[in-house]
Amino acid sequence: MEYNNLIVSKSDKICTITINREAKLNALNRETLKELSNAIQDSFNDIEVMGIIITGAGEKAFVAGADITEFNNLSIEKGMALAKNGQDIFSFIEKGPKPVIAAINGYALGGGCELAMACHLRVASTNAVFGQPEVKLGLIPGYGGTQRLTQLIGKGKAAELMMTAETITAEEALSLGLVNYVVPLESLSEKTEDLLKKIISKAPTAITEIIRCVNSFYDHSCNGYDAEVSNFGNCFGTEDFKEGTAAFLEKRKPVFPGN
Repeated sequence: MEYNNLIVSKSDKICTITINREAKLNALNRETLKELSNAIQDSFNDIEVMGIIITGAGEKAFVAGADITEFNNLSIEKGMALAKNGQDIFSFIEKGPKPVIAAINGYALGGGCELAMACHLRVASTNAVFGQPEVKLGLIPGYGGTQRLTQLIGKGKAAELMMTAETITAEEALSLGLVNYVVPLESLSEKTEDLLKKIISKAPTAITEIIRCVNSFYDHSCNGYDAEVSNFGNCFGTEDFKEGTAAFLEKRKPVFPGN
């Protein structure tokens, strides 16, 4: 599939999705969100892809926010529909069966910060800047930011950042638990790929179950411990489990079939 706003490449079982609107600091307009949703869906369905990296084009921005030019003259109902669409796409990423890592190469503001938080892990370059500055526009985060930022860094600090619209550096984001690693910009791609390769070398079915269990912690419609019991049990019915235990007993490296 060809995209107007994305560059999609595949190598070593990894799909890299680059948001390619550098002149607009990779801002998320409606078309880009739709393309991102399609690209993620294709990657989840592609049996040759084991993990996904999302990043931005250039050296200035991961995603500097939503495309504000599309916000003019929106009614309350259309504003709600805009937020619901963004939430649905980001929840689709978060709940997907394959690991998704954000390689944050600069500004991650507004919708960009929300996109990064929807990914399972985050690796930031030293020049990365994070924030939810929507109050400057008379708005609030609408693509899940009020929830995920609170989950990741805690109620007090999340409320402060959203209410003051202040930004934080990559190192501050690391200290708060918003990102997993901070590396020089020139090392960002290598570090992110190395981290994802470490993950996808493990049992794919077990990785999927971990994603489900972690997400269930924040799902008020279910009990996380019950989800763990169920997903733990599911592992025993997989070929990955059979191969993993056989390899352990035979003192060899496992070759997981992924089912």
